[in-house]
Amino acid sequence: MIALTLLTQADCAWCDRAKQLLAEADVEVTEVSLDTDEGRELAGRHRLLFAPGLLHDDRLIAYGRLSERALRRELSRLSHF
Repeated sequence: MIALTLLTQADCAWCDRAKQLLAEADVEVTEVSLDTDEGRELAGRHRLLFAPGLLHDDRLIAYGRLSERALRRELSRLSHF
C-alpha cells in the first residue's frame, strides 16, 4: 500500500477535497496540520506555498487544488515502483 502524508490547514476547502479524494483511493494517509511544528518543518523543507500538500517518501508530489485525474495518474505511477 502506498503511504502518503497530507499537509493540511483548518478551514481549507481544498484540504477537505483532498481528504475526500484520498479516502476513495487505496492509500494510507497520515494527516499533518501546518499549525504543528512538524507541519511547518515539512512545509518549509518542501517549499510548500499553500495547502494542501501531498508527500510520498519525503517528496512533494502535489499541492493546492488536487486534480482527481492527476492524483490517479500519480498513484498509478507510484504503485509500479
